[in-house]
This record gives sequence, structure tokens and C-alpha cells, in this order.
Amino acid sequence: MILVTGATGNIGSALLRELHTFGAGPLRGLTRDTARAAFPEGVEAIAGDFAQTASLKPALKGVRSLFLVSRMGSDAEIIESARRAGVEHVVLVSSIAVQTHRHLGPARENLAVEEMLKDSGMSWTILRPTQFASNALWWAGVIREYETVRVPYADVGLPTIHPADIASVARAALIESGHQGRTYALTGPERITARQQVGTIAAVLGREVPFAVISRPEAHRQMAVFLGDEAADAVIDLTGGDVNDEMLRVRDTASRIIGAPGRTFRQWVSENAAAFH
Repeated sequence: MILVTGATGNIGSALLRELHTFGAGPLRGLTRDTARAAFPEGVEAIAGDFAQTASLKPALKGVRSLFLVSRMGSDAEIIESARRAGVEHVVLVSSIAVQTHRHLGPARENLAVEEMLKDSGMSWTILRPTQFASNALWWAGVIREYETVRVPYADVGLPTIHPADIASVARAALIESGHQGRTYALTGPERITARQQVGTIAAVLGREVPFAVISRPEAHRQMAVFLGDEAADAVIDLTGGDVNDEMLRVRDTASRIIGAPGRTFRQWVSENAAAFH
């Protein structure tokens, strides 16, 4: 049995579809609301909440492989619950910030989760993706209202990754040999700036999307309302405010594991255009 947590999210939903297509065997998807889950036929939907670790016990029953996104709840309790339930292998989604910006609070937290998993006695595979293409959904409401997208560091190009590529690597790690005990830094196939991302969205929508560059202090004021000061600073650093060669590097890791070219940002926009209409 494979349990996919975050099964209705950007990565988890794609992963369940891939596992089902590849005939991975018994599959279970964890979600807070099973009534709203639209899983492939034959996938068991089971309710659970990361904030209430005890609720995960039924979901973990009989599970041998677990897909886990870090920092969605008490990772220490989740990992211990998985160990006690007899889970043998965990594929963990961490962050490339662990190796590019270890001084940042969120990166330190991700690193701590990685170390907990390594010390758990279960086998593991760690995925460290860069910025998600789906982060562009932050702009969806503004674009739908025909307002101006405002960003700092508009011309810093980052190797943004399609969440489905993360899912494809996770699928390989869960059902193929040779991935246990490995850590994979994952990026998209090319760098793309925020300005280019908005231009791509505009091209797919067939209309102009107003765009403006703002200062770091202004961006921080806007983000801190929702994220808090430390997290806002971290997001701004990771989206262009504090770049380094390791962060900017385009890697072919995902395409090598998947055996196909990396999906582009334009492909993600084409698949998700309805969110911006």
C-alpha cells in the first residue's frame, strides 16, 4: 500500500494519477474532505489532518510506502507515527533552500525534518525542488480582476519547476529501485523571470496583463500581512532578493529520472489557464 498525503494538492494529485497509470498497486490518498476528493478509480480516499496526528493512524494502517510533504504539521509526530505503523520507505518533499539558503528559518526547518527522517530507521528519498510553477497562482486573483501584478526582482530568472515533474520523480522513487537513500535537487528545464512568467500568462490568455516592479520594502509590507516578517523576507530572498549560483543552476535531474524533457512554465499555464480567467 502506498499512501499519498496532500493528495488533492498540486503534487499529490498528479502523483496519484501517475501511480494509478503505472499500476503501482493499492493506493490511498489522504485528504481532509473525502467527499470532495476526485481520485482515480480504485484509489482509496481516507480522511486525515496533519494538525491532528492521531487522525493519521487509520490512514497509515497497512502502508509500506509514504509520500510526505514537509512542514504541514508536526513532522516529528508524523514520522514517528509512520515508523510505528510499519512504513518502510518515505519519499519526502523538502526544498532546494536547504542547500542554497540554509541560513533562512524555513530552510533550517526543512533540514531538521530531513534529519529526523534519516534518523527514523525507515528508508528514505528526499526531493528538494526549486520554485514551483504553481506559485504563479499568487497572482491569479489580481489577474482575474484585470489589476496590476506587482513584484520585486522582476528580471531574476529562476529554474521554476512544474509540480507534475516533482510528482513524476516521486512516482519513480516510490515504485522503482535505486532511489532509496538518495537526495535529489530538482529544477525546471530553464530559467524564467517573473516578468516572463506574467508575459506567458498574458499570451495564453490572449490579453494584456498589467505589470509593475516594486521595491523590496513594498513587497515585504504586502507579504508580511499574510506570512509574517521572517517568512516574507525568506520568500523575497528565494524569489530573487538573494540569488546565488546554486539557486540559479538548471539541473537535468528530473528529466533523467523521468526519462522525458522537463515540463515548461508555459505548459503549466496552458493547463491551468482557467485559474486566471
